[in-house]
Amino acid sequence: MATETPPRPSRRGKDPEGRMPLREHLLELRKRIFIAGVAIILGSVAGWYLYDPVFNYITAPIKAAADAGEDVSINFGQVGSAFDMKLKMSVWIGFIVSSPVWILQVWMFITPGLTRKEKRYALGFVAAAVPLFLAGVYLSSFFIPNVFQFFTSFTPESGSNIISAEVYLGFVMRTVLAFGIAFLLPVVLVALNLAGLMSGKAVLKAWRWVTVVCFAFAAIATPTPDITSMFLLATPMLFLFAVAIGICLLNDRRRPKSDPQYAGLSDDEASAL
Repeated sequence: MATETPPRPSRRGKDPEGRMPLREHLLELRKRIFIAGVAIILGSVAGWYLYDPVFNYITAPIKAAADAGEDVSINFGQVGSAFDMKLKMSVWIGFIVSSPVWILQVWMFITPGLTRKEKRYALGFVAAAVPLFLAGVYLSSFFIPNVFQFFTSFTPESGSNIISAEVYLGFVMRTVLAFGIAFLLPVVLVALNLAGLMSGKAVLKAWRWVTVVCFAFAAIATPTPDITSMFLLATPMLFLFAVAIGICLLNDRRRPKSDPQYAGLSDDEASAL
């Protein structure tokens, strides 16, 4: 009596149903972190040489205030502070410069179980994610001068503002990355949906929380009394999330027709991935 030969696992260690064991997930994570780390290190080398023009650009509000007659300056409080800050900013610049690489690694880690056809979406993912991340970085440059002007306006006429370089540059770096990542999250949401880890209907049910989080983030990122600034940041974030939810819903409708693996699943049921 002939016996059936069980399906052989793929080279990547997946079982016959396409699921990846925990060990393979950890190896995949290590691989993606390594590639992203190398890219950031190489970007940091470039950031070392880009430090001077970037420093002049982000300290322009301080220079403008000083040119206007205000007693304001940036201060490196210790002997090694300037060197330490150059190292930190070089890594920060490298993180931004290498964004196409580490964003691609995020995609490749989230979606290792996709079919070859679905993996073609990687190019579209990076083509959308990188400009959105850089758009968030660019948009932050319009808010930082307003925040600086708002807080320095409380300085008494008899006082002076000797601003710590560590505090000011740290604030700028955190704000810029926060804006970039905020614009990147909707694309990550689509990636999770394509991987079968999150349905569009489940995300749509949480639209109230998404709205609250977007406005809360905008309020924190723009701590000025001008409500227009908050809406200028929250509106594009909400628009991007709405587009992402729409794409997720369309993908949920397409998936049962193109892949029998998902035909019997409800919107809230986990897939085989």
